Amino acid sequence: MPNADGMILSKEEESDAEVRREDQDRINEFGRLNARLHEVRDEVYKLKNLLDKIEDASTELMMGNGDRVMLKLGEAMFEATEDEATEFCEAEAERHQVTIDKLSEEEVDIIDRQSGLKKILYGRFGKSINLEEK
Repeated sequence: MPNADGMILSKEEESDAEVRREDQDRINEFGRLNARLHEVRDEVYKLKNLLDKIEDASTELMMGNGDRVMLKLGEAMFEATEDEATEFCEAEAERHQVTIDKLSEEEVDIIDRQSGLKKILYGRFGKSINLEEK
C-alpha cells in the first residue's frame, strides 16, 4: 500500500487498523487546524510588512521640518501636523503589534494541539498516515 509520499510501505509498516469515527474526527480536526495555521502565518506576515511600512513612515516624519503632511486613511487623504501623523503611526503600530502577538499565541496553541493529535494518530496508524507538511 503506498503512503502519502507515494512510497510503498513494507508489510511491517502497514496498519490494518480500522478508521473509527473518532479517528476520522481527529484527522478532520488536524486538517482544519493546519488550514488555520496557514491563515495565521499569512496574516502575521502581512501585518509585519505593514509594521515595516509604518516604521518607515515614522522615520520619514522624524526627518521632517515641521510642515504639515498628508495622512492617508483608506482611500482618503487628510492634512495633519507631523506630530499628529507620528501619534497616528505609533497608535497603528501598537494596534497591529497586539494583533500579531495574539496571532502568535494562536499559532503556538495550534501547533501544540496538532502535536497531540499526531501522537494519537501515529500511535494508532503508524506510517500508514502522513500528517507532515511537504
